[in-house]
Amino acid sequence: MSRAMDNLLSILDLERLEHDLYRGISPDAGWQRVFGGQVIAQALVAAQRTIADDRFVHSLHAYFMRPGDPAIPIIYEVDRIRDGASFNTRRVVAIQHGKAIFSMAASFQCDEPGFDHQIDMPDVPQPESLIGEVDLKEKYLQYAPENVRAYWERERPIEMRPVSLTHYISQEKLEPIQNVWVRANGIVPTDRRIQDAVLAYLSDMTLLDTSLFAHGLSVFSSRVQVASLDHSMWFHRPYAMDDWMLYAQDSPNASGARGLNRGGLYTRNGMLIASVAQEGLIRQRTKE
Repeated sequence: MSRAMDNLLSILDLERLEHDLYRGISPDAGWQRVFGGQVIAQALVAAQRTIADDRFVHSLHAYFMRPGDPAIPIIYEVDRIRDGASFNTRRVVAIQHGKAIFSMAASFQCDEPGFDHQIDMPDVPQPESLIGEVDLKEKYLQYAPENVRAYWERERPIEMRPVSLTHYISQEKLEPIQNVWVRANGIVPTDRRIQDAVLAYLSDMTLLDTSLFAHGLSVFSSRVQVASLDHSMWFHRPYAMDDWMLYAQDSPNASGARGLNRGGLYTRNGMLIASVAQEGLIRQRTKE
């Protein structure tokens, strides 16, 4: 177990304060605000705590309203909207400093048989043929901006291998398409609820960046102000998270200082695990 994955699993184990009321903490990661994937995952865990063991999340829809403060705990309040014969609906509000910073609606379902189809996974190189994070740090990070170096040098619970590194080392305008292999940096427990929470956590990684490809920029650029505005996720098929997954992403539109991003998470053999959609703020900074 890596220290980063151990820390992630620790912060996902929320403290119960009262009926449908939970408290989560943030790791000391050096960020000025809480990572959005952490809030999504913790809110999902809070909702899961109010659901029967035979029901699992199939979709969530969230809004980020204020930046999270990593220095203080986050309070998660769960509202039991509906408990039906097959589906359960929950609403979760995350609170800091007496104000809502995030809200999420999530739906849970018992496993059922039914129609089955999916779109094919993109044809991309396998992760073993791509440069790993150790080699990336040794060969490229010495030329990268300080904020990019700080991001890649920090140990993370999720390991990433981008199919292309052009976006990180140039300002070339690219097609708004990104493929990144991701995997857990450590062992994820077999509990399906924990696996769903970790999957929700990683779904916020790299996604917003895709909408900046067409403009020769990245989330590390000082020329743009970026932030996740909303986040939706659909869980299609359970997966043990014991191997690489391809996070295939595209951005069909950017306008009004917002960029729309979509993603599909696939197993190595092409099974679609989950779909993601997110709109983010990509506001161009005015020159002083």
